[in-house]
Amino acid sequence: MAVSNTTKALKDIMRIDAGINGDAQYIEQIAWLLFLKAFDYKEQEWELDDDYVPVIPEEYRWRNWAENDEGITGDALIEHVENMFRALRNLDVSDGDPRKFLVRDVMEGVNNFMKSGTLLRQVINKINADINFEEVKTTHLFNGLYESMLKDLQSAGKAGEFYTPRPVTRFVVDMVNPQLGETVLDPACGTGGFLTSVIDRFDIKTTEEYRTLQKTIKGIEKKPFPFLLCVTNLIAHGIDMPLIRHDNTLRTPITDYSMADKVDVIVTNPPFGGAEEKAISQSVPAELRNTETADLFLVHIMALLKDGGRCGMVLPDGFLFGTGVKAAIKKKLLEENNLHTIVRLPKDVFAPYTNINTNLLFFTKGKPTQGVWFYRLEMPQGYKHFSKTKPMLDEHFTPVREWWENRKESDVSQYVPVEDIIAAEYNLDFCGFPHETTEILPPDEFITQYRNEKAILTDRIESILAKIQTALAQEDVL
Repeated sequence: MAVSNTTKALKDIMRIDAGINGDAQYIEQIAWLLFLKAFDYKEQEWELDDDYVPVIPEEYRWRNWAENDEGITGDALIEHVENMFRALRNLDVSDGDPRKFLVRDVMEGVNNFMKSGTLLRQVINKINADINFEEVKTTHLFNGLYESMLKDLQSAGKAGEFYTPRPVTRFVVDMVNPQLGETVLDPACGTGGFLTSVIDRFDIKTTEEYRTLQKTIKGIEKKPFPFLLCVTNLIAHGIDMPLIRHDNTLRTPITDYSMADKVDVIVTNPPFGGAEEKAISQSVPAELRNTETADLFLVHIMALLKDGGRCGMVLPDGFLFGTGVKAAIKKKLLEENNLHTIVRLPKDVFAPYTNINTNLLFFTKGKPTQGVWFYRLEMPQGYKHFSKTKPMLDEHFTPVREWWENRKESDVSQYVPVEDIIAAEYNLDFCGFPHETTEILPPDEFITQYRNEKAILTDRIESILAKIQTALAQEDVL
């Protein structure tokens, strides 16, 4: 059974239902169903231990209400699901069982959108028909189906912020090169793309290696929908009890981090373009406070890395040339870490969710930066821009992969000593875009591009005005 056939069949059923409106709702609906099916499969494994205490009440285990194709349906099924949601959101967690916390947190943030119990039964039956965890081939189908749904998020409005294209996550993870046994964290893990890319690198052969992997893959996600997607994604990739915390990384003061919180590797695409409430920004020192989420995440990441720890992360263009607090954060980054590489990505990598220009930053904590290599990854030949039908592919990273191990300056790469960066007041905008041919865009794409470029120019103008204002203030003092 092809992934596309399963996806199409589920969509065909759900689009008839009056409660489903768009990809985001379709994905959320399927995700909690898949989570409950996957969790029940795991629970049947755990029940082989004599001292295991079941997590989900008997009447709400998948095998007891969903597995029988001729089982409960219609209005009775909708009522059963509503009762199940209430029960799982109110699980008794007084015994401290982390599995109960996981189920409660997952179900707290999701919804049953479907209004027709008859159509919901058809969806459940299709999932049962196509996905059987006892069969390896359908485990691959599960992963393929899940990845297909996650890709759909890119065009699902604001939900697209939770999905990073897999060629990006794989490239970042490969360059950071985590080793089995190192603790890996994504502090803004979204749907779990970076963490599953780490898991996919390892060829686990022994029980001990499996146990090591289970306890060294960690994530934090504050929003309920991507938290659900991430937990299910990791279960599908063999993690029995995902160590994903439903929380906001930025809420913890960086002075509260202990050695137990620190990790060997961080790979992440923190949210950018948004803002946090003022109280959240106070989790970092006053001189580093900003309402821009990506800036705050970088400060937390520097605090969360062990000495010698490595990071690969996505950051928007505005960070590279920003002044003020951004410059202060860059100063700290360069003084306390070896920022060895910045890769500028082509435009539209995250299209159609956003057209903001992005960069990959790679650094190691513990030694100051001596100089930074900049590499501009150009748009592949034959592409004018990326889109849902022409997305970025793994092969598009081949030029930078080949350059990585044998670095030389060229039209698309440059080495900049740290002294030059300091002299430029911590401007990291050293690798511009290539010359592009003129392209006539459709009106909606033109407006999006115009607003994006206007925002970049505004940031640059404000940076120049701030310098002029500082200079005038110094003259007044004299």
